[in-house]
Amino acid sequence: MDKFDRLLLKLLQDNAQMSVAELGESVGLSPSAAHRRVKALEQAGIITGYRALLDGKALGLGLDVFVEITLTSQSQRALDTFEDAVRDFDDILECHLMSGQSDYLLRVAASSVADYDRIHRTCLARLPGVSAMHSRFTIRTIKNWNGYPVGVAAARE
Repeated sequence: MDKFDRLLLKLLQDNAQMSVAELGESVGLSPSAAHRRVKALEQAGIITGYRALLDGKALGLGLDVFVEITLTSQSQRALDTFEDAVRDFDDILECHLMSGQSDYLLRVAASSVADYDRIHRTCLARLPGVSAMHSRFTIRTIKNWNGYPVGVAAARE
């Protein structure tokens, strides 16, 4: 990956709706060269897709909750069963296998504490093999995730 690839990745993370012509102009490449590079980044699995970022608050989901999950067993079967169940619930936005005290960290968005209670009863409480669950409510988000650092500063040198 060279400086042009890194710059293209940064631009696409900031605005995936940029046209190939705009991308090329922004990094000093022809539209066809920019297109070839973007396609190569997609084929290499570096670009895995394109999505619109939505504002949870505007959707009525102003409460973010992080839930630490500890399982009764860490056997392969227990992990697979838990992970399969997590994938079936749209209310679970993210699930990460963790090191440390808890086995998993989940992220859930709710409209209110009452809505989180619904999610807890109809979703989280139904997850298999859970021995402990600890919920932490976000008070205020300081910085949202906005993409991976792609070394753009180094690429400009």
